[in-house]
Amino acid sequence: MTKSIGILTSGGDCPGLNAAIRAVGKTAVDHYGWNLIGFQNGFRGLMENRTVKLDGAALSGILTIGGTILGTSRDKPHKMPVGGKVLDMTDAMVEIYRQHHLDALVCLGGAGTAKNAYRLAQKGINVINLPKTIDNDIVGTDISFGYDTALSIATEAIDRLHSTAHSHHRIIVVETMGHKVGWLALGAGIGGGADVVLIPEIPYDVDIVAEAIRKRVRCGKRFSIVAVAEGAVSRETARERRNADESAANDKKKSPSKKSRPEPSDMDAASAGHTLMLAQQLEEKTGLESRVSILGYVQRGGTPSPADRVLATRFGTACAALIEKERYGVLVAAHGDEIRPVPLDDVVGRLKYVPVDHPWVHSARLIGICLGDQVP
Repeated sequence: MTKSIGILTSGGDCPGLNAAIRAVGKTAVDHYGWNLIGFQNGFRGLMENRTVKLDGAALSGILTIGGTILGTSRDKPHKMPVGGKVLDMTDAMVEIYRQHHLDALVCLGGAGTAKNAYRLAQKGINVINLPKTIDNDIVGTDISFGYDTALSIATEAIDRLHSTAHSHHRIIVVETMGHKVGWLALGAGIGGGADVVLIPEIPYDVDIVAEAIRKRVRCGKRFSIVAVAEGAVSRETARERRNADESAANDKKKSPSKKSRPEPSDMDAASAGHTLMLAQQLEEKTGLESRVSILGYVQRGGTPSPADRVLATRFGTACAALIEKERYGVLVAAHGDEIRPVPLDDVVGRLKYVPVDHPWVHSARLIGICLGDQVP
């Protein structure tokens, strides 16, 4: 029988989403002869039954286009703002799924999307998750589409900042995305020839960073490039957060219903502006003028790199093959040269952090990059 497949994109946009939609669609429609329905603007579109038919015409010419033709949102099925209230709309989404007589729902997104897809799977929906993120933080897959493009953009930015840093004898502090993990900052720092790379997994000591820069000055190098992930923290801040976590855990044991842990938004506010503060501290401690360049959303936009197009296409075709085999509740993951399914049970609620003994970290140290914990 002809299958009917639904597809949506959720969370932040990133390069390669359209390439993945195209691959799922062309394989499903042209190879297997199935029907493909797109839900607009993520899980909200599923809840509101906002659909678009994805046929050959709709899928034509989107391989190189950034963003997503379906639109996206960060709405969560179990915490959906509706009419001034926040409601659990998972049952409503299940009903829409059944109304369309869907055989499977393909969700393209990051760690949050995987978690939301898993919630729908527990309600009986046949889901498959395709991993996209520029942070490369999804557990279970070697790499996610979007990362290579963002890495290229961040690396090129560092390349371009070298000339102004050298010309004006300045410290240039470049902030990349990466709120919780440092893959992007580390990769761009190594690829772009940064002198200092600061990532969330390795809390830094500002005095060690300053000394590394002063050491460069003593060697006749009167400029430095500091690549810092937006979630990088000092040792003092890391210590404070550990203490807060321990205190919250103790409070929860005493009063399980008491909400004592800070909300993520509170933690974001506490860390806001840390890059500007870091630049000011380094200027004071080294005597060199400092400037800050925050790359921001430019890392998520534009045409996907060839590597991301190929990866997204491989994920999309593998996804359709899994649907044909009725393999559901999985993440489509890259393992070496293979694409294989990984149970969502093994993925949700976890992030892929940079191991402190990772080969990239080792290589960075060997070529003299300061990671904030010791002077090279």
